[in-house]
Amino acid sequence: MGDEESELRLSDAERQDALDALGEHFKSGRLDVDEYGERTAHVAAARMRSDLKPLFADLPDPKPGVLRPRKGQVYAAQPVAPRPGWRLPQPIAAAAVPIAAVLAVLLVLTVLRGAWFIVFLLPALVAMMVGGWGGPPHRRRHWHRRHWR
Repeated sequence: MGDEESELRLSDAERQDALDALGEHFKSGRLDVDEYGERTAHVAAARMRSDLKPLFADLPDPKPGVLRPRKGQVYAAQPVAPRPGWRLPQPIAAAAVPIAAVLAVLLVLTVLRGAWFIVFLLPALVAMMVGGWGGPPHRRRHWHRRHWR
């Protein structure tokens, strides 16, 4: 169980699952009457999933579902590694789009008369080249199995 998940509060169904697991251990003779009574009282008073860990630490399966490892479950989003490759230093990248806008206006006024779409196209292309197609890496949305983040 992941650290974040062990700090979640227990539901009534999860408490009942833990009581059923203790009942199986009592029936099989692993717990005597006094131990069973103590552990069921602790389960009834448990608030967090982590409160159940010490109650089942010395017992084999069956364990409550919240303490069993789950196959293929992702507990925490993995950080996205930056793309390999060359990147402009931050001060240059921040100045690139305004410089491209000024350059586009100058090109339209002097050399490319009538090609007014360059004024909009050139700064947009520079912004995509400098910041990547989806913007800065920490602002992009990445598909991570079940969640957008």
